[in-house]
Amino acid sequence: MPTPKQQTELLPTHLHFFYKWEAETPQKVFLRQPYGNTWRTLTWGEAGDQARRIANALRHMNVQKGSLVGILSKNCYHWILADLSILMCGAVSVPFYANLAPEDLRTVLEKSEITHLFVGKLDLGYWDKVRHVVPSHIQIIRFSDYPGSSQIRDGHAWDELIRHHEPLKEAYVPTREDLWTILYTSGTTGTPKGVMLKYLSPARFLEHELRYGEIGLFNLSEGRFFSYLPLNHIAERLAIELGCLCLGGTISFAESLETFAKNLQETQPTFFFGVPRIWQRFRLAVLERFGGEERYNRLIRTPLLGTLVKSLIRRRLGLNKVELALTGAAQTPDAVKVWFQELGIYVRDVYAMTENCAGCTVMPKNRNKLGTVGKPLTGVKLKIDESTGEVLMWADWIMSGYYKEPQKTAEVLRDGWLHTGDTGEIDEEGFLKITGRVSDAFKTAKGMFVVPAPLEEPFGKLPFVDQVCVVGLGQVQPFVLLTLSELGKKAEPGEVERAVEEVMQSVNHPLPTYQKLAKAVLLHEVWSIENSLLTPTLKVRRREIDKRYSPYYEEWLSRPGKILWISESHTQKNIQP
Repeated sequence: MPTPKQQTELLPTHLHFFYKWEAETPQKVFLRQPYGNTWRTLTWGEAGDQARRIANALRHMNVQKGSLVGILSKNCYHWILADLSILMCGAVSVPFYANLAPEDLRTVLEKSEITHLFVGKLDLGYWDKVRHVVPSHIQIIRFSDYPGSSQIRDGHAWDELIRHHEPLKEAYVPTREDLWTILYTSGTTGTPKGVMLKYLSPARFLEHELRYGEIGLFNLSEGRFFSYLPLNHIAERLAIELGCLCLGGTISFAESLETFAKNLQETQPTFFFGVPRIWQRFRLAVLERFGGEERYNRLIRTPLLGTLVKSLIRRRLGLNKVELALTGAAQTPDAVKVWFQELGIYVRDVYAMTENCAGCTVMPKNRNKLGTVGKPLTGVKLKIDESTGEVLMWADWIMSGYYKEPQKTAEVLRDGWLHTGDTGEIDEEGFLKITGRVSDAFKTAKGMFVVPAPLEEPFGKLPFVDQVCVVGLGQVQPFVLLTLSELGKKAEPGEVERAVEEVMQSVNHPLPTYQKLAKAVLLHEVWSIENSLLTPTLKVRRREIDKRYSPYYEEWLSRPGKILWISESHTQKNIQP
């Protein structure tokens, strides 16, 4: 039987792949949307019919080639159809995170200059909070209602447009030089920037994957995908949406956070992409269920019984059929990857960013070089800036630039090289190690620089810890802020303290005095997207952390002891929301 790689001929763009499967496999299931205990399915033919009808409706709303059309929704089958309909008009897709604070949403809507906006599956009450920041000139198209989500009554109804418009017969056929999408970065280091990507970028990246197979996408026995990370993030967009389009596979969605585990179990994907926080939460959930790490280790290392337990865990996680498991967006702690490898799931690092269309390095198959994020893909050149230690990369699929921000474009694209903002090292085998962010380093009161990332990584291995951030700008000594995982909240305080202090001692031992961590501050407050301490991709916002907690730094440093427990009520005093 021919493999998907042998079956799939290279087509100019991913939209051409959609047209191919729509014509050749119209009865095959393309999209699966859960509603409670049932799944609604759409075939490639049905998806094409709906997308073409919406595309025709957009044409009647004066959407033309080059028009900018936004999407504001959590992942669902309407998201994919809306995206396809935009492209079928020759327009440019501009998706946004569906959990932005009102002012952040206002910023990206104004910067993007979109004329139309698809609004869909949003958290209950969210639309009421942000509706007022949507400019009045933007035409809204609302998806069908989703149970438990915001009820939206603004603009044109999706179902009405489907009923009143025929399918668009002459859908647009893009070239690789056409602008495909504008993706706004998560704003870790400031105002989000609109990354412009031509169809060329994913086409060249996927072309390399088809030829060299370094990731393994085209070698999957079956293209069964599970979509839950934001589809406007380049990794999810490329891996899940475009991966499925190229393979002619099936995308299943998660209905909600509460049903995530159930939906994943019922999907059993062959390809699963997860950010470090997801892999860590999987691990912590298993350890909690088995009564802690010590008891879990005894069970899985027992002959015969251990094999059965591992198989049961993989099935319960929904990962028993996974052939390709990737992790990215931030560096996953080595201990977490080793834990999954022992479970029988080989989690491989990818290192990339929106600006290079998710294509830079990948951990080679059957090799897990700890402390690194893999080797550059074929076609990627890497070098380290000698003066700053910054990682520079080149590939023929990097962005065109930032939308209407030539100065910021010139800052990161110099002489053809993309300045990633990350610092790193390339070892003798060509593996890349990320050592931090250029912008994360800070000076203490002694005028000495501290680079947080290497100090934080060991704390991320602790099952008691959820989030980590080393701080100390302008203070006499750096220290570490920690939030507790569910396991940490249930553990005995003394056990948590001993584990944290042991890690702190091992971190401090080789360091010069000015870099040693003075203490660990254990916070009961949750860091979340809602309170702006995490980005929409669940990365720590260091500037916001400093803004929120810096009024307490001197007080905390002056207290006796190496470990401090801080209640949420303490940090709420005199802090403006």
